[in-house]
Amino acid sequence: MAASSELDGSTVTAGATDALAPLIAAWRDWLRVEKRMSAHTLDAYDRDLGTFLGFLSHHLGGPAGPGDLSRLGPADFRAWLAERAMRDLSKSSTARALSVVRGFFRFLERRGVVSNAAIGGVRGPRVPRSVPKALTVGEAADALESVGDLEDEPWVAARDAAVVALLYGCGLRIGEALGLERSAAPLADTLTITGKGNKARMVPVLAVVRQAVDTYLKQVPFALAPEGPLFVGVKGKRLSPRRVQERLQVLRAYLGLPESATPHALRHSFATHLLAGGGDLRAIQELLGHASLSTTQRYTEVDAKRLMDIHRSAHPRDRR
Repeated sequence: MAASSELDGSTVTAGATDALAPLIAAWRDWLRVEKRMSAHTLDAYDRDLGTFLGFLSHHLGGPAGPGDLSRLGPADFRAWLAERAMRDLSKSSTARALSVVRGFFRFLERRGVVSNAAIGGVRGPRVPRSVPKALTVGEAADALESVGDLEDEPWVAARDAAVVALLYGCGLRIGEALGLERSAAPLADTLTITGKGNKARMVPVLAVVRQAVDTYLKQVPFALAPEGPLFVGVKGKRLSPRRVQERLQVLRAYLGLPESATPHALRHSFATHLLAGGGDLRAIQELLGHASLSTTQRYTEVDAKRLMDIHRSAHPRDRR
């Protein structure tokens, strides 16, 4: 019998038996409380585990229970990976899903419910290491100066300029910028941001960023509650990330920027430009809120590539 209850707004996967449903609930609670994962990340984990259990339901001829998970062999896991490949799902998506499933099995094993050595030997797809694509200093400056030109409504133009200033000037993720409450402003010299994993970090705030936010607040036509959102849409509700993405899409066409000029590219640009200016890698790691230094080290590759391009185009002895 398939479980159909809901956990914090996410439906328990139909591929699980009633015996497995409370274990999924316990796993999800552990991720939320112990690992301090955001609701967005929890939903992504639910989807990944759900697709796996949905596959097993067809593969095994019925919803999977704890005993079924213990009996799965390498061929079963490879069949799941093959099915994802046939659906043309990206390698990065499959690698993430495999990581989620492995974590779920480890959780069950620690509780003495399921023991399966086979999943430890399953090799996921090789994911090419992506290097962030940053804007040039000139492109970033053009984006900051021109994003307000796309709007006829002055307060909306000021809002968009303030958001872009936070993304590039403070290196915030789009969710972090739009998650700010009204009580955060007027901005001080530093801003405490709660990022991934509910981890707090402190970032310096440039004068130009403070000014952009102040300009927006002077023009916004809504009475913003201190505990409410700092950035709102035309109906007074919290501004949607999709709206910012759309603005950057229009800005790309307006300025002739590359397709890589996304909201997240402004965060990449923040890090790359700091590194190019002599910023310390550890300090940049702290500013970005990266848990691992290896994530931040990707920016050294970006800067190295830029230097090689300059060398090849400018050195008189380079004729490649």
